[in-house]
Amino acid sequence: MFTMKVNDDISLKLLEQEDAKALFDLVDESRDYLREWLPWVDSMKQVADYEPIIEMWLKKFSEHDGYQAGILYKGKLAGMVGFHSVDWSNRKTTIGYWLAESYQGHGIMTAAVRALIDQAFTEYKLNRVEIYCGVGNEKSRAIPERLDLKQEGIIRDAEYLYDHYHDCALYRVLAREW
Repeated sequence: MFTMKVNDDISLKLLEQEDAKALFDLVDESRDYLREWLPWVDSMKQVADYEPIIEMWLKKFSEHDGYQAGILYKGKLAGMVGFHSVDWSNRKTTIGYWLAESYQGHGIMTAAVRALIDQAFTEYKLNRVEIYCGVGNEKSRAIPERLDLKQEGIIRDAEYLYDHYHDCALYRVLAREW
């Protein structure tokens, strides 16, 4: 099974069915916090809701179409990060991520996203990595800004979030810039 050591405290791993409860518990403890920017939070109300999602993530990994990995911080599940999919013909991908509220402020996500960008360019030989963040989501936007990704623009009404659309900032980095 895929694992990646990011540093002494942080590693990434593909989640398996036995991780469904830990994932549910992590989301549940930060449900109000995560709901502000993640549209799927309210639809994931029990452990069983995560089982088909984990299966889908494992299938995407086996098909070389991106992956979603659990972020382990000092051995405990802290959030998720991954490539939504890989556009092999155009050699690009997008990275998505979230971190439970109790794990904020330790540099976890910056290190995890840096590791994925490194993997995209060195192992996968991609040319472009994109990150979309809600315009008002300052914590999420801090990650690509801290990693010196360039903001290419604002995509209006990019995502439907419960009862309204919101704009997203598009960040990117090219292999030759990394």
